Amino acid sequence: MATKLQNCKIYPSSSSSSSSSSSSSSNQEFYTPLTHFDIPFLQSDPTKRLIFFEFPCSDLHFHEHILPSLKNSLSLTLAHFLPLAGNVVLPSNSGSPVIRYVSGDSVSLTAAQSDQDFHYLASHHQRLANHFYELIPELPPAARRPDSSVVFPAAAIQITQFAGQGICIGITNHHAVADESSTVNFVKSWGCANRFGDTEAFHQTLATHFPLFDRTLVEDPKRLDSIALEFIRNRNLPIEQPSSVEFSTNRIRSTFLLTKNQVQNLKNHVYTQMPELGDVSSFTVIAAYVWICMLKAEGSFDEDEIAYFGFAADCRGRLDPPLPEFYFGNCLVFVIAESRRGLLKKKDGFLIAVESIREAIRRNLYSDGGILETADWPLDFKRFSGKCVVSVAGSPRFDVYEADFGWGKARKQEFMHLDGEERSISLGKSRDFEGGFEIGLSRNKAEMDAFELVFREGL
Repeated sequence: MATKLQNCKIYPSSSSSSSSSSSSSSNQEFYTPLTHFDIPFLQSDPTKRLIFFEFPCSDLHFHEHILPSLKNSLSLTLAHFLPLAGNVVLPSNSGSPVIRYVSGDSVSLTAAQSDQDFHYLASHHQRLANHFYELIPELPPAARRPDSSVVFPAAAIQITQFAGQGICIGITNHHAVADESSTVNFVKSWGCANRFGDTEAFHQTLATHFPLFDRTLVEDPKRLDSIALEFIRNRNLPIEQPSSVEFSTNRIRSTFLLTKNQVQNLKNHVYTQMPELGDVSSFTVIAAYVWICMLKAEGSFDEDEIAYFGFAADCRGRLDPPLPEFYFGNCLVFVIAESRRGLLKKKDGFLIAVESIREAIRRNLYSDGGILETADWPLDFKRFSGKCVVSVAGSPRFDVYEADFGWGKARKQEFMHLDGEERSISLGKSRDFEGGFEIGLSRNKAEMDAFELVFREGL
């Protein structure tokens, strides 16, 4: 089990070098509205990720060097990522939700020590999900202010030492504040600060991927902000979020690897059987393969039931005009493919899945009308409640294994919010195989065994 050693608040640094940019001084108020890209995520649960680093160190070294360094570098990094140190403010009746940071706001940091087997948790094989939960930081509870507005803390962090084995960094953040692109940029920047400290090398490196918060860059000629806000207000948005992590206790977590050659074999099968489709992406064939494997592993089903495969696509570069690559916030559209389960479970179900996903991508991301004309927006998460939906967390485009805290490449990443969702998967680049991919699943034992059998046999 994990023993909590301390809980503290980390404030953004106010050092002279950190305050050189207009958005990085902790002595000023930072205020930015939520856009139509952010607002729908007010209805979603926080994102929870664990990043494991194999870095054996003694208790003394951890307490005297590692933990102080991580605190200092986090403070330096937060000075450039003020939204994560602030709060989401949700007005009671009128007014738009905003992210606000004022002097004195901070990120809750928990330091802990675990006596669990680091290598067991950071492996790919089947592991009990409840072994991970003590590593996940808890967001401080939402608070209601005198003006009846509700304030949600943006992020919380936990650093857990596995004596003589490694370190786990746990990050919980409100999805309305940051998407995968923004979160991974924050982790990489924190790693850079931990390596270099408050030096010229840190600021020069940060300058190459400095976060931008200017919401005026997000054009809104069709008043999508108002549409998204009205949409959220018409839903029963929970005012109080749970302050503790509540997950199912019967989940199994497992990671499946696809090498570059295996992905190419999937593509070759498509090219041979459906040459008229032309080129297909690695994402398309991986998504199609996992989709049909999950459906085949589920046993009995209604052949006419519609099965969905949904994922978020970063669209910073697809807007007109495009947003900068390191725009901080959310800039996602949802792509949703669908087909009858009976078709997907046939012998050529993989090809049907490929065609369905490819068409959904073309329709949503490459239509003449533009992304915001064709995307399913704003997304109503409740619309898919009770339906057969496989969804994706993470993206191979944003590689957390590139983050370098000075301890070498991370050993493993886990998306823990998968445990609260019925059919979600995670997808990212492989740590160990160039051109390979990691697929993370959280299922009960019987479902995981069935999926593993179908996945291996299909390849």
